[in-house]
Amino acid sequence: MATQSSSPLADCRHAAGYTQEFFADKLGVDRTTVGRWERGVQSPQPWQRPDLAKVLAISLDHLDDLLRRTKRPSNTPSRLKSFLTSGPSLSPPLAGAQCGQSGLVDVFSEDDAVHAAIPRLRRALASIDLPDDGPTRSFAELAAEVSGMIKQRLQARYVEMAWRLPGLISELARAHADTHHSAREAAMLLTLAFRAADGVAFKFGYLDLSARIIDLMRVSALAAEDPLLVAAVAYVRIETFFATGDLASASRLLMAAADELSADLGVSASSAAAYGALHMRAAVVAGRAGKPDAAWDHLGEAHRAARQVPEGVYFGTAFGPASVRIHELAVAVEIGDSPAAVERAAAWRPPDHLPAERRSHYYIDLARAQLRLGHHEDAQLGLEAARRIAPQHVREHPQVRQTLSALLRTHKSPDDRLLQLAAWARAC
Repeated sequence: MATQSSSPLADCRHAAGYTQEFFADKLGVDRTTVGRWERGVQSPQPWQRPDLAKVLAISLDHLDDLLRRTKRPSNTPSRLKSFLTSGPSLSPPLAGAQCGQSGLVDVFSEDDAVHAAIPRLRRALASIDLPDDGPTRSFAELAAEVSGMIKQRLQARYVEMAWRLPGLISELARAHADTHHSAREAAMLLTLAFRAADGVAFKFGYLDLSARIIDLMRVSALAAEDPLLVAAVAYVRIETFFATGDLASASRLLMAAADELSADLGVSASSAAAYGALHMRAAVVAGRAGKPDAAWDHLGEAHRAARQVPEGVYFGTAFGPASVRIHELAVAVEIGDSPAAVERAAAWRPPDHLPAERRSHYYIDLARAQLRLGHHEDAQLGLEAARRIAPQHVREHPQVRQTLSALLRTHKSPDDRLLQLAAWARAC
């Protein structure tokens, strides 16, 4: 009889009633492979995971969570150094990598992989006006690559983004300097690629890098000569003011950008979405500043714009009726109206087609409201739901750690579930 490992994945197999031998046979792999998975020294390949989840009768999100908790912590910094110093060959191992998949992400944690990529991103940005020589793909190919980065950001998959963006940004810089490419089109793609890069920098706490990227976004958006792109940059630039606590400047910037678009509100869905997104963002700023009347006024404008557009992604920003409704909950939490926040959430949940990052934030805010009402179990359930949706986003979110720290303080003897969640989020 094979030795049975004690791990979350092994426990799930036991609960399903399988021996390692029978489990391996159903999956068409060797028993030793299952053993390595359960010891956390190897992760199933991406194409193996749907069958693995099906045999265990669990969702792919649940499987990802099991694998993250099963994976053995890395203690091999020397291998990290070899990846950092191996030059252009760094990109291929991560070409299809996501959480817990092959390549560097197997060797290190997701956090390690992102932090290891930051020096390459810094170098690409530092030499943005001095791009390396090299091939440059067509506009259509570059646009498809940028579109992929936008999707990765919205789904909170930061590892692949962090490793692919430096090369993409350098190639876009070459395209911008190349007379065979349209300077305006290249500037537009650069702006959107910068936004994806900021998604990594800001989420992982590189605020200096985020500020630098936002400055580059502003320059390239102006070069693209597209007012909707300029508005998208204003939306992102609010991160800088959130970091400094300058909410008054944040509000002025958003209103100035919205005023620029107000005359074109009925021209297209994109213009309505850009205008509505600015007011949606302004509502959160006003709520955080303790101005509830202004916050609800901004949300009213956002709702008016959302009635003109289908739910979608416009210049990298998710906007539509469901996105505005998510921000209603955020505003209620910001102004301290937790009963209203919970009441709003009682009859509605964000639809699955929304980007993972936005859906997970809904549950982060809901957990904050439940905590303030003393509904500790519900607060924990909210964070667990957020984690299932967008684990990389949730683990790096400071409000998640704040909520978990408060939950730990209120429990004299926290259960294993809460302790595991807090340890995963580095809240204890």
